[in-house]
Amino acid sequence: MAFATAEEYKDMAGNFIHDIIDEDLATGKHKEIVTRFPPEPNGYLHIGHAKSLCLNFGTALKYGGRCNLRYDDTNPTKEDIEFVKSIEADVNWLGFQWDEKLWASDYFDTMYEAAVELIKQGKAFVCELTPDQIREYRGTLKEPGKESPYRNRPVEENLELFEKMRAGEFADGEVCLRAKIDMASPNINMRDPVIYRVVHAPHHNTGDKWCIYPMYDFAHPIEDAIEGITHSICTLEFEDHRPLYDWVVREVGWWPNPPRQIEFAPLNVTTMLMSKRFIRRLVEEGKVEGWDDPRLCTLAAVRRRGYTPEAIRKFCNDIGVSKADSTIDIAQLEQCVREDLQLKVPAINVVKNPIKVIIDNYPEDKIEMCTVENNSKVPEMGTREIPFGRELWVDGDDFMEVPVKKYFRLFPGNEVRFKGAYFITCNSVEKDADGNIIALHCTYDPETHSGSGFEGRKVKGTIHFVEASTAVKIRIREYGYLMKEVEEMNEETGKMETKLEFDPESLHETWGYAEPSAADVKPGERFQFFRKGYYIADSELTTDEEKVFNSIVGLKSSWK
Repeated sequence: MAFATAEEYKDMAGNFIHDIIDEDLATGKHKEIVTRFPPEPNGYLHIGHAKSLCLNFGTALKYGGRCNLRYDDTNPTKEDIEFVKSIEADVNWLGFQWDEKLWASDYFDTMYEAAVELIKQGKAFVCELTPDQIREYRGTLKEPGKESPYRNRPVEENLELFEKMRAGEFADGEVCLRAKIDMASPNINMRDPVIYRVVHAPHHNTGDKWCIYPMYDFAHPIEDAIEGITHSICTLEFEDHRPLYDWVVREVGWWPNPPRQIEFAPLNVTTMLMSKRFIRRLVEEGKVEGWDDPRLCTLAAVRRRGYTPEAIRKFCNDIGVSKADSTIDIAQLEQCVREDLQLKVPAINVVKNPIKVIIDNYPEDKIEMCTVENNSKVPEMGTREIPFGRELWVDGDDFMEVPVKKYFRLFPGNEVRFKGAYFITCNSVEKDADGNIIALHCTYDPETHSGSGFEGRKVKGTIHFVEASTAVKIRIREYGYLMKEVEEMNEETGKMETKLEFDPESLHETWGYAEPSAADVKPGERFQFFRKGYYIADSELTTDEEKVFNSIVGLKSSWK
């Protein structure tokens, strides 16, 4: 496995985050840059996480620093070891290696002591309001909140109650620990937020040691501070939470040089709905094959689809980092994939919707080998030999009985070049009683073999073929976009709105014939289907007996 290198990121285009880091290094605030990638192990990573991955790990590479992989495992009811394994596989596949693998749960003791410290300072209290009452007391964006009747309990009483919470003497949701900040703050996140709740659930890492768990907004800044993170890089959704992040590390007071949180715009891509909750529902309802269904935007899915890690890293670097929300055209991502594959993968001949071609003047028992390039853009990839005989398969798109204007492929009376072989003329069409085509009867010119140096003969059409007796039948999975746009009336506004919804027809399975080398294809191998597009042998379905290919991306781009 080839990991990303420092050289790849040294010339990374500057952005406002790196401007901040440059200034911190210049002033001597930090001597080493330390970042982290902190996923919650409650689902598979998706293409949106790739931007954060590349930014955090790439920044560490650029500045010669360190980047940790840290699991924010503070919610035991939603986390699973399956997701932990998938996250590590995704990080490595994308080309990164963490300096340390850490767990938020390793710091539960320190977090508990930090909460006790806040109670002792009179900055946290045990509250007996129900979750609904807490929401009601919080107020609105236009109206200040109302203080809890338990807000001014004595410190000793709060310490005693908090210890009882830890000892398991309260039921889930019966009490919580809240920070005492400002119920009139214009930032609702600062209105006495909950920092600990009671959850009687075993934890994958700590077992039954705890029945109280810290909230993310309390745990995250402490985790960063303990690890010596210099710049806590996260998406814009946490911008309103930054004052609470700063409050926690400042008021606990244990870290003289606390980390700095910096937010950037998340990645949005057309036709991709990047919501763990939505993806989980599709998986649980059986609408997709699993978290790695090639139509999904999870990294496991795009890996199975055939996207390359180099293409995803380039895409993330190309789109840059900004504060402004925007949506990127998926065609730009596909172009990065296409540009990467066109210099890496060999071509093979595959025909879809096959039509039989019989070369009437070719010897019946003869099979000869024709030499063709493996990759016309990369001569160093060499050549291969493919068989040619009396009976061949051609692609259904390469024949029209009544051709349209400027159609230069096979039709009665027309001559074309069979790539790597001969000039072929279509003479007649054989059909069954129902009018279905049985075969195209053709003749070949033996003087026109490719590379023979013939002159004065030109044809406008060149098509590919597969020799019939050695052809390998393959299954081909063509993918549309998982989400489609639909127009829907908004009953409140009375206006038509566009929204995305699941397209059950986004997978289409067909079959075709491939040249003999396809019989030896292994799961995960990528190819260009000559004149068609890029495909990968499916990692789950390809066997020795059956070859199943997923479409990766077409040959042409619609992105400008």
